[in-house]
Amino acid sequence: MTTDATFVSRYDLRVKLVQDVLKENTKLSATACQALAVQLLHTMDTVPERTR
Repeated sequence: MTTDATFVSRYDLRVKLVQDVLKENTKLSATACQALAVQLLHTMDTVPERTR
C-alpha cells in the first residue's frame, strides 16, 4: 500500500488562508484574491516584530 504525500509549505498554507478570507469577504476574483494574499503576507512579513 503506497501513499502519495504532497509537501505543502507553511507559506503556501498562509497564502491559502488569506486567499480564502478574501474570497469570502470581497467580490474579487480568485486570481485577484491570490495576488492580494501574496502582497499582504509579504507586507506583514516585512513589518518589524516590535511594530506588530
